[in-house]
Amino acid sequence: MTVKSTPADIQVPARDIRFDLAIAKNGHWLGGDPVGTAVFNALSLTFPEGERMFMDAVKNYRKDLTGKLAEDVRGFIAQEAIHSREHHQLNLLVDRERYPVSEIEALVKVRTDEARSRGPMAMLMATIALEHFTAMMADVHADNVSLFDGVSPELERLWRWHAMEETEHKGVAFDVFMHATRHWSPLRRYARRVIAMALITYMFTANITTYAARLLEADGYSPKAARKAVKNYVWRNPGIFSKGWRTYFSWYRPGFHPWDHDNRALIARWKEDFMTPKAATGA
Repeated sequence: MTVKSTPADIQVPARDIRFDLAIAKNGHWLGGDPVGTAVFNALSLTFPEGERMFMDAVKNYRKDLTGKLAEDVRGFIAQEAIHSREHHQLNLLVDRERYPVSEIEALVKVRTDEARSRGPMAMLMATIALEHFTAMMADVHADNVSLFDGVSPELERLWRWHAMEETEHKGVAFDVFMHATRHWSPLRRYARRVIAMALITYMFTANITTYAARLLEADGYSPKAARKAVKNYVWRNPGIFSKGWRTYFSWYRPGFHPWDHDNRALIARWKEDFMTPKAATGA
């Protein structure tokens, strides 16, 4: 079986961009929608700890890497570090007296510590599964531009920038996994990554639903109404977890690689927004 990898022309550059996110202090920043705001705040609250784990997962194998993959890993680490920094800034703007932000951050830390405790390979497999999820949601963002209707341009840029870079580096951790398991049989590799995705799918979707529901409860929703509203948002309308089902299920094909879904044209369109002098300098 031919082993696939990230296309040679895909670069993973670090863009040191800073965003003016102050408007997020006003509360329901996603077009005044408390449910959508809760879901995206829940996602953002997972990113600083989660992306630190992603960085460490590939760092565990970096000494064995050479050539383009080593360069891609450097870019991956730099991109994820900046994502972590910018989402940390967004998270600081959530009203911590009103919303259980510290409680959610503590739960996220427990989850990432559990993944770390299982060792380098378990961390890497969790990373490649979660990276597939973020790439899938980036596709949903691109295909549903109305998702951010009524959102401050700077906040919308933050999420579009994050989606673009998640798309750029979507194959990097997977390439590290393929290199690290190069002596495994194809069947063993396939079985392990399928099991990892099944577990991550359950835990990630359940955790985000729980975190977002807790945020909605602080807005006055009953626990039952909060969970119902969140589930409707993530699975039905707009369906940020369900609309990317084709990308999601491609994972379960033997011989899968993230760049089987070749969306370089999308990256090229997105890049135009982040190649200006303002974006390049982070001014």
